[in-house]
Amino acid sequence: MATVQVKTTMKFKVTREALLKPLQFIIGVVERKQTLPILANVLLRVTDDNTLVLIGTDLEVELQGIAALEHVDMAGETTLPARKLMDICRALPEDAVLQLSQQASRMAITAGRSRFSLAFLGAEAFPSQERPAALATLSVPQGDLKSLIERVHFSMAQQDVRYYLNGLLMEYQDQQLRCVATNGHRLAMGWQAIETDASSDAIQGIIPRKGVLELLRLLEDDDTVVSLQFGQNHVQLVGEDYVFYSKLIDGRFPDYQKVIPKGGDKAVVFKRKNLKEALSRVAILSNEKYHGVAVHFQSGTATLRANNPDQEEAEEVVEIDYQGADLEMGFNVNYLIDVLNSIPADDVQFTLLDSGHSALVEGLGEEGYLYVVMPMRL
Repeated sequence: MATVQVKTTMKFKVTREALLKPLQFIIGVVERKQTLPILANVLLRVTDDNTLVLIGTDLEVELQGIAALEHVDMAGETTLPARKLMDICRALPEDAVLQLSQQASRMAITAGRSRFSLAFLGAEAFPSQERPAALATLSVPQGDLKSLIERVHFSMAQQDVRYYLNGLLMEYQDQQLRCVATNGHRLAMGWQAIETDASSDAIQGIIPRKGVLELLRLLEDDDTVVSLQFGQNHVQLVGEDYVFYSKLIDGRFPDYQKVIPKGGDKAVVFKRKNLKEALSRVAILSNEKYHGVAVHFQSGTATLRANNPDQEEAEEVVEIDYQGADLEMGFNVNYLIDVLNSIPADDVQFTLLDSGHSALVEGLGEEGYLYVVMPMRL
């Protein structure tokens, strides 16, 4: 009987670490349950210059990771089950070298004495994103960009019918990059001066929640410069060994400048740690549905009170730097704690007008960030 020759269409070698790193980059956008089976796969593209490009997408967000290969016998592209491939990599020894060889309908993976055979789907079925020309490209230290997103993103709405609030506004204007998030009851804003040759015209886009969370996973706390590219309906971030791409939410973000309270004539300074701990304690007995806390500002002290339908009550007294008239306001206690978690400064300042206007919260002596919390009736 004649031996059947199996044609190899792609074959290469890669170290475990080189393959695992980009897989960890892109796995966040690969959903376990997909309406399209191909979206559970990762695209592997091997080039003749010993480079492997891995791509994962959920049709809204796309991530590309890049790895250097040990050796390429045959270039090509295909798709493999993303999570199975990553689990195999994780289970192998750190110094393992994997050889992947595509034959017929299976991808053979060998590493030492380990052997695996994975089913694959053809690369032609993998969705490809169009890449419209960028309207502006900014060079940004990734640590600065991560800080902007990290200290603002918690104010995004979740599954709000006002879909344009379920994301983060990123805006470039007058040599300044701004990030703004709001759910209609609170707002967080950060800004950073960015010198660039880009147009001074305002460029903005709303990045969806999933894209924002993926950016936070990707970005590192260092000064490595990344390329941030704004398009008409997309944003792209290019790093040394990855590319992030996201469609933008098609909607109009509220005029956030109108939300920022002005004219506040009462400045109250708290020790951030003391206020956060007091709020955390009174929150235990706050209404589980509304999470309200009453704050009574008076000369030298603020009294925090919370209660619930079971007639249970909690009270804390916190020292403050304030010499004005007495004022009582109600707030969502979780919103206040979120703001305090975002501010690194030792002291925070609340700028207030009256009980019917929002509070402006800032880290004392800190520039580049502000927070707005609407009052609530208790």
